[in-house]
Amino acid sequence: MSARALKEWASVIAAMLDGAQVVMLRKGGIGEKRFDVPHREFLLLPTHVHQRAELLAPAARDAYADLIGITEEPDRVDLRAWCRVAAVHEVTTQAELDALAPFHVLGPDYAGQRLRWRPRHPLMVIVARVHRITPPLGLDMTHDMRGCRSWIDVAHDLPGEDAVIDDDAFAGVMGEVADALAAARPMPGEHADALG
Repeated sequence: MSARALKEWASVIAAMLDGAQVVMLRKGGIGEKRFDVPHREFLLLPTHVHQRAELLAPAARDAYADLIGITEEPDRVDLRAWCRVAAVHEVTTQAELDALAPFHVLGPDYAGQRLRWRPRHPLMVIVARVHRITPPLGLDMTHDMRGCRSWIDVAHDLPGEDAVIDDDAFAGVMGEVADALAAARPMPGEHADALG
């Protein structure tokens, strides 16, 4: 059997496993026309290329300095997390993005760059219920798995559930994300500048 895996920075996956990040902000890889979320459950595959300390919020730079210091992709990685999608929101304004700041570890300048890149496409906000994988699943990185692409197939099944955030707390966080976005969206008839 096999499962799908979403490539994400190792530092971001570590933050998700710590409960410090509950949303992923995505627009896809360079070779992809747009980013979609066709899978409701997937593994998280850690990557190191492109992640840099200055792209993370200051607290995350210190917390995940050991992961940020790795600048080349290893030949073998450990899969330590999988997630189940709880909600997907499309974000098009700077106000909405600013409202999400408490829910992720990306720095505001970099998050803004993601919003403005390919401005005709919305920024996809994935609210994900993250589960630990214990012990981690080892994965040999093949040529097909490398490069700037979001989704890959891996020869692993999803392990059992071991949620980072319990049911009640996660339901609360989902509500907070939805409320923050609703408060940041313009009222009907108001003009919204998609790029702030």
